[in-house]
Amino acid sequence: MYDFAKTDPNDKAALYTDLLSALGAITAEEPDPIANMANAAALIWDFLPDLNWAGFYRVIDGELVLGPFQGKAACIRIARGQGVCGTAMATREIQCIDDVHAFPGHIACDARSMSELVVPIEHEGRLIGVLDLDSPTLARFDAQDVEGCAELMAVLGPRVAG
Repeated sequence: MYDFAKTDPNDKAALYTDLLSALGAITAEEPDPIANMANAAALIWDFLPDLNWAGFYRVIDGELVLGPFQGKAACIRIARGQGVCGTAMATREIQCIDDVHAFPGHIACDARSMSELVVPIEHEGRLIGVLDLDSPTLARFDAQDVEGCAELMAVLGPRVAG
């Protein structure tokens, strides 16, 4: 389907360009939001280095509920405003946390997680869910990851709006 073997994982600009192209292609004709989230989680898991969890939480009845993911079993429900994901839900702002153990109220689903990136997913003013990426490395995520993942979620938003 897509061969990222030729993309240098240290060239984040090229990696995110390739991921954006792949995500756009595999979700373009699929109307099912869960299938699109599942493929997005798999792409991100396979091609972004140094992750120990990649997946989605969906907004259902005012809270975040676990969606498709790659990695260890995770927390199923997260209240608005709790932890990094709940904060992203409440503020609708990207959360890029260098050290999750220094984040007040961090929810530790996997004790190996050291840093986290959470990107809200919106469509037509409605919050649909969040992309959640965890890494076992402190300060794993940078401005290129924030920008790249925001672009990925801008493409995915209308395709998971249901």
